[in-house]
Amino acid sequence: MVAGSAGAEGGRNGVNKRPDDISNDNSELPEKVDTPSDPRQPRGSDDLNLPPREHWENRFQFLLSTIGYAVDLSNVWRFPFLCYKNGGGAFLIPYFTTLIFGAMPVFFLEMCLGQFNRCGPTAVWEKMAPMFKGIGIASCLMAYIVAFYYNVIIGWSFFYLFASFTSKLPWTTCFNSFNSENCWQIDWSTNITSANSEDPGEADGVTVMSAGSGDPKPLNRTYNASVSVSSTMEYFERGMLELDKSSGLDDLGIVKWQLALCTMLTFTLLYFCLWKGVKSTGKVVYVTATLPYVIMTILLVRGVLLPGAGEGIRYFITPNIERLRRPKVWIDAAVQIFFSVGSGFGTHIAYASYNKFHNNCKRDCIVTVIVNSFTSLFSGFVIFSYLGYMSLKTQKDIDKVATEGPGLVFIVYPEAIATLPGSVGWSIIFFFMLLALGLDSAFGGLESPLTGIRDELCQLMRYRYFREVLTFLVIVSAFIFSIPCIMQGGMYVFTILDTFAAGTSIVFIVLCEVVAVSWFYGLPQFCADVEKMTGEKPNLYWRICWKFICPFLLTIIVVSSIISYQPLTYRTSHGTYTYPFYANIVGWVIACSSMSLVPGYICYRLLRNKGSFKQRLALAISPQCEHEEIVQKKIVKRFQKVHWLSI
Repeated sequence: MVAGSAGAEGGRNGVNKRPDDISNDNSELPEKVDTPSDPRQPRGSDDLNLPPREHWENRFQFLLSTIGYAVDLSNVWRFPFLCYKNGGGAFLIPYFTTLIFGAMPVFFLEMCLGQFNRCGPTAVWEKMAPMFKGIGIASCLMAYIVAFYYNVIIGWSFFYLFASFTSKLPWTTCFNSFNSENCWQIDWSTNITSANSEDPGEADGVTVMSAGSGDPKPLNRTYNASVSVSSTMEYFERGMLELDKSSGLDDLGIVKWQLALCTMLTFTLLYFCLWKGVKSTGKVVYVTATLPYVIMTILLVRGVLLPGAGEGIRYFITPNIERLRRPKVWIDAAVQIFFSVGSGFGTHIAYASYNKFHNNCKRDCIVTVIVNSFTSLFSGFVIFSYLGYMSLKTQKDIDKVATEGPGLVFIVYPEAIATLPGSVGWSIIFFFMLLALGLDSAFGGLESPLTGIRDELCQLMRYRYFREVLTFLVIVSAFIFSIPCIMQGGMYVFTILDTFAAGTSIVFIVLCEVVAVSWFYGLPQFCADVEKMTGEKPNLYWRICWKFICPFLLTIIVVSSIISYQPLTYRTSHGTYTYPFYANIVGWVIACSSMSLVPGYICYRLLRNKGSFKQRLALAISPQCEHEEIVQKKIVKRFQKVHWLSI
């Protein structure tokens, strides 16, 4: 790892200074700028009063890190189901349309912000448009909150992985201590008459005898479609979560100690992968970012050889053009791709800030979105080959088998794997894949607040072990806040966080980010910055997307997500839990806690500045490098018509 040298950076970037790049004289400003940095220039770290900023060891580490962060569990458990539900192959039309004109331009914009300014998601706004610093703070807060529940999913993966090291997978049997009388083993005969759901007492059924099956005790049980629950479902709900011991939010029960240990293991791994910054993260991603593709390829080869796999894949890709007439399909595509690339959390800004100044970030952006989309499609073929097999084996339609979210990877997929020869081995490699997918995304999620805090407390970086102590405090506090999610009723808390922590709020933050850069900072200035780094000015496609298309798409998503909001419910094997009214209020408070930081900081900045309202506004929306010109010459470029009309 080569740290950024002040001499090298200053000599290289000195020729790139703009005519208006002048030094600050705080005595002449109507306020003291509350940042340790001088006016924004592409200079060395020493010129900014920051410690020398480390670099990625090589470009490949940065690329793998961004790919690893963008490719996460949603590529496996959400995209395939959305594609199937929203028209199969036809869904790719709105998906790639939104990718090309929305998500990819935002992704490129974030990379440029971090790389040019060489600072994290909070300090970058102090340089470009000080009143929008709330955007960076909100991004870090959201990434931190997401860590509370996202790392619990990785803990679940560890739980299943450890449970797989046995002669017989525990979710394949109904004779565990946690199983109920309604449990139905996945290897019992499927030649049954489903019960009448309206009157299960009078329904026909088939009595299953366990004699000769190797089970430890005889069992008489009649299948009833109304009440029978698969052994895989009971293992997830009763064996791991112990959800049956909680009646809801008002009765969360006790901490499930096995999950607590698995989640603690997750946070411990995160600490040792993050405590040295990109020095440690850059090496770990060689494994975590590549291993999932090896395992998915193995799973696909096995999956396509299963009976029914072809029918499952056909369901996945068969286009239904009629579905494209529904606005919900386009909204689903937009939400999925924006979330999938991971914009808005500040991670791309943080990662790019460790790049060398002249790195070709546009190339990295394009490669990452291509790999991300390929992974989504590839995982769809993997998942639906097994869903087709399960549909044939259980004699159920695909739409009765297919699901999204945790249910797909912790219930449906383990059930399919359990029916294969060598199921233990297949289970082990599958949950290794989930761990790899989850961990590198978790690295990126916590790197955002860590980089943001380090930049704000840069003066403390001179102290030995400051980075390690800061990382420890962030990791430990995140683990403490995750404890409610690993209690017996933790799934009810998990659902609230999953719905609100980064739902409407993350799209709102991305919208503010794009507007702040393309309208307030200004596209001509931003494009000039990009040209200094890459030697190439962004073409008309990028500029039109940044200024018009992205804000339009994001506004539609924000408004639609608010209008289409439904009160929280959670469906369990024994019914649907309707959340109390206060839970929805708590959820919106969580969402607004980050969104409110944007207008809140704008008000704070305007009140904090000195002078008339016009002078305050001028300093709040202008880059630091223009502050002296504004004070001395009363020239405010952002008050001129040409600034707002230029692209």
